[in-house]
Amino acid sequence: MATAAKRQKVDEGADLLHDFLQWCDKVSLHLSEKVCVCQEGTVADYGMLAKADIKEGEVLFTIPRSALLHQRTTAVSALLQKEAASLQSSSCWVPLLLALLYEYTSPQSDWKPYLSLWPDLRRLDHPMFWSKEERDRLLRGTGVPEAVDKDLSNIQREYEDVVLPFMTRHPDLWNPKTHTLELYTELVAFVMAYSFQEPQEDEDGDEEEKPPNPPMMVPMADMLNHVSDHNANLEFSADSLKMVSVRRIHAGEEVFNTYGQMANWQLLHMYGFTEPYPNNSNETADIPAANLHKAAMQEARSDSERAMVEARWETLSGMTQDREAFIFSEHGCLTDSELHTALKVFCMSEEEFSDFKDNEGWEEDDEDEEQISQAFSNDGLPGLKPSWKQLIHEAARLTLQSYGGGEDRDRMLIKDNAALKGLSSRQQRALQVRFGQRRILCRLMELTGS
Repeated sequence: MATAAKRQKVDEGADLLHDFLQWCDKVSLHLSEKVCVCQEGTVADYGMLAKADIKEGEVLFTIPRSALLHQRTTAVSALLQKEAASLQSSSCWVPLLLALLYEYTSPQSDWKPYLSLWPDLRRLDHPMFWSKEERDRLLRGTGVPEAVDKDLSNIQREYEDVVLPFMTRHPDLWNPKTHTLELYTELVAFVMAYSFQEPQEDEDGDEEEKPPNPPMMVPMADMLNHVSDHNANLEFSADSLKMVSVRRIHAGEEVFNTYGQMANWQLLHMYGFTEPYPNNSNETADIPAANLHKAAMQEARSDSERAMVEARWETLSGMTQDREAFIFSEHGCLTDSELHTALKVFCMSEEEFSDFKDNEGWEEDDEDEEQISQAFSNDGLPGLKPSWKQLIHEAARLTLQSYGGGEDRDRMLIKDNAALKGLSSRQQRALQVRFGQRRILCRLMELTGS
C-alpha cells in the first residue's frame, strides 16, 4: 500500500510539473534545451538537472517580468496600490501576502499551474511549524527559537492589525474563514523559502541607504535548490530575469542557485533545510553581547569595579543599540570593529574611560580597519592582549553553556552515517546547526586560551 501511495504521489507530481511547463511556454518563460526540471535525481521535491555539458556564462532560462508574481502583477494589483498606505508594516510583505492569499485560493488565477506545484503548504517544515517544546529542546542556544518566537508574534500582530481589517473591507475578494491566520503563516514561510528580492541599484553619489525592494515570486528560479558552492546565479535586467551558469556544469549534474552566504541556522530558520557537515562554508556562531558583559562582571573583584563595568556597559549599549551579538565565522570575527570597540572600552583604565566619555568616543583611532580585521581573524586572535583574550574566551564558554549538554554525543553523531539515518529529519537538521556553531565556539576558545 505504501508503494502504491508513493507512486500515486509521483504521478500527481509529474502531472503538476507538466502543467507548469505548459504554462511556462504560455507566458514566454524560455527554458534552455540543455536543462530539465524533474523530481528524481535532485536533493528536494523538484530541481533542475543538466542534460548536456554547460559552459560558464550560459543562460539556463529567461523569465519575462510579466510572469513574476507580486503586488503589481496580481489580478488585485489596482486595489493593493490604491490602499497601499493602509498596508504598511514592519515586514513590508503584506501586499505580496495579500496577493498570494488571493491567487493561491482563486481557481481562475493566472498563476494556478505555478502555485499548484505546492498544493499542500503544510509540507513546509520551517521551525515555526515545530512545537515550541521541540524547538526549545533541539535548537537550544542556537538563536533559532528566539527568532521563531519573534516571527510568530509579528505574523499574528500583522495579520490582526493590518490584514484582517483590510480583508473585512473587501469581503468580495478575501474571506477570513478561508484566508486564515494559519494560511497566512504558511504563506509567510512560502515567501521566506521561495521569494527573491531584486538588489538595489547603486547610484553614484547617493549615500542615503534605501529600504530593500519588496519580495517577489519568481517561477522556475525558485525550483532550483541551494548549496554554498553553487553553479548558477539569477541576474536582473529591465525586461527579464535570467539564470546564468557561473561555472561549467557537466551533464547529469544538478543546477544549484544560491540564497546568499547563509549559515545553517539561517537556512533552517528561513528555508527549512540545512547543508550537511562539512559542506557549508558560511557557518557562523553568535556570542551575545550580554555574555561579554557577564564575562567582564566576573572579572570584577569589588563593588567599585562592578560599578565601573556597568558604566562601561551602559556606554557601549548607547553606542551599539543594533548590535545584540558578535558574529564569528570559521575564519574569525565578522563584526570585528564592534568587538574591538567593546573590548577596548571594557579593558581601558579609569582615566582612559573618563576621557572617552568626555570626548564622546575616540577623536581618532590609530588602528585602521584592515589592522582590526587581521587582529580578530583566527591567525590574529592568539596575539591579542591577555585581558581581551580572557573576555572573549569566557564569553565563548558562557555561550557554549547555553546549548546544554550533549556536545560529545553531537560530535559522535555527525560522523556516524548509520546513527544519523536513525534520527528524524528535524533532529538531523537541528544537529547540523548545533554542531556547526559549537565547533566555531570551541575553536575560538582554543585560540584565546592561556
